[in-house]
Amino acid sequence: MSKRPALEPLEDIVDAPSPASKRARVEDEEMTTPEPPSGITNGHLMLPRGEDQERVDILGADVEEHAELVEAGALDEDDEDDQPAVGAPKRQNAPEAGYTDLYLDTIDRKVLDFDFEKLCSVTLSNINVYACLVCGKYFQGRGPKSQAYFHALDENHHVYVNMETKKVYVLPEGYEVHSKSLDDIKFVVDPRMSQAEVARLDKDPKVSWDLSNREYIPGFIGMNNIKANDYFNVVIQALSHVTQLRNCFMLKDMSNRPQLAQRFSTLVRKIWNPRAFKTHVSPHELLQEIALRSSKRFTLTDQSDPVDFLSWFLNNLHLALGGSKTRPGSSVIQQVFQGNLKIESQEITARADAGDRLRFEDAAVNTSVTKFLILTLDLPAAPLFQDALEKNIIPQVPLTTILNKYNGIEAQEQMKNRVRYRLLHPLPPCLLFHIKRFSKNKFVSERNPTIVTFPTESLDISPYVEPNPKEYPPGEPIYYDLVANITHEAVKKKDDSVEGEQDMKVWRVQLKDRSRNEWYGVQDLFVEKERGETLFTKESYVQVWERRKGQPGGAGNKGKAKA
Repeated sequence: MSKRPALEPLEDIVDAPSPASKRARVEDEEMTTPEPPSGITNGHLMLPRGEDQERVDILGADVEEHAELVEAGALDEDDEDDQPAVGAPKRQNAPEAGYTDLYLDTIDRKVLDFDFEKLCSVTLSNINVYACLVCGKYFQGRGPKSQAYFHALDENHHVYVNMETKKVYVLPEGYEVHSKSLDDIKFVVDPRMSQAEVARLDKDPKVSWDLSNREYIPGFIGMNNIKANDYFNVVIQALSHVTQLRNCFMLKDMSNRPQLAQRFSTLVRKIWNPRAFKTHVSPHELLQEIALRSSKRFTLTDQSDPVDFLSWFLNNLHLALGGSKTRPGSSVIQQVFQGNLKIESQEITARADAGDRLRFEDAAVNTSVTKFLILTLDLPAAPLFQDALEKNIIPQVPLTTILNKYNGIEAQEQMKNRVRYRLLHPLPPCLLFHIKRFSKNKFVSERNPTIVTFPTESLDISPYVEPNPKEYPPGEPIYYDLVANITHEAVKKKDDSVEGEQDMKVWRVQLKDRSRNEWYGVQDLFVEKERGETLFTKESYVQVWERRKGQPGGAGNKGKAKA
């Protein structure tokens, strides 16, 4: 076919055939006749165009879809010919009338676990993650090309919750579900309690049940040991029972804080969740963040020392809350745990009298004041020989005896100096004691098995504090009560272990239920009741003491903590 000259009108050319159309027009007059034209053969429609005829392939599905779109008003009959043959699916803003609870019966709450890191199971992305409420897997996005959309079509799973906004959607339709039957799932994703509910945690004894009808006490639940993170579990369990710290992370909004503070806040709220789906939590999400921030110093595959982790975690959590390295009391961490310690040191002089090595002279004494978060207590040396009955004895020492290190009278020898310590007012609301059991020399690591006896209530700290009438009345006792006790247990390895290899370390924590005045021992997933009179029979390693309320003075009575 020759090209028509630009200046020649189309009406003058009678024999020129029209160009073929891009797609069939179902509204042509030839298609409205009741009888099919004679040109239809094997699904091919021959449309007459002047003297010549042009053959055009028309699929029956395209014709039916085009007619439906025209009838529904989604496509105008006068649309241009370049419209796509198949349009994109239309998203619904709301369910159809009478189908508001569609697909909600497919939700399986027993497979839901929101403790793990929010990463898409396909792309491993943490952006815009949705959880399938049918199988519990995580997927990214909910658009027509997203992983969740494909999962809904492939597996016939239709209900998803956004892990950030807590909104529930039905896919592939794409509308949001507004149903009170989903409130329990939204609460488990991100437990939130009111200030009145938090205030009653230590007053009203509460018992809850999980989906398997197993009884548990909020705040005293197991924590999953993924491989070797028991050192982490005991520290988090102990910190979650410090009243002032727990209330801050349960009530304060941490959304604008770094991930370390956000994930710790979420884990504390899940530990105290009264409507949990299961009787334990998994610390995987917080552990991943800690492994990243500590450059793999603390991981879930290698066991570490709880005191090392506790020191690192408190300092980094202080910085995550906006705390300052130079300004004391700039975060709730320092307000709860930080105190002042006076250190007096004197150089040891050469004398013939050996008993004079630890005697302080009146002159040449250097005095300094430093801050502390954890107080280290030294154990006396363990006996090397057996007793008269040829049995190894386990020595015992009272807690008040090893606390004499801080009475300001007894001196200790450090290198070429003799040193003595004394606590200063104001004392922090919470004291952390580290009972030093492990030591290393050039050849081997040693453990001191000495048992420390201690009361669980009314520990008087006043003998170890320098009097200050401006801060606290002289002669008045300063009572602290035990909140948590982290213990160590040495377990022999199996017979196939290498000869001379060290014993396995097992960490356990003992927690006080203030509402019932009872004690519970927690070791990973195992929770059992214990007697307060026999707590000292274990090898105590870290102790958390909380100042008794109602006493005069002290940092614990100076207003609320700031995040």
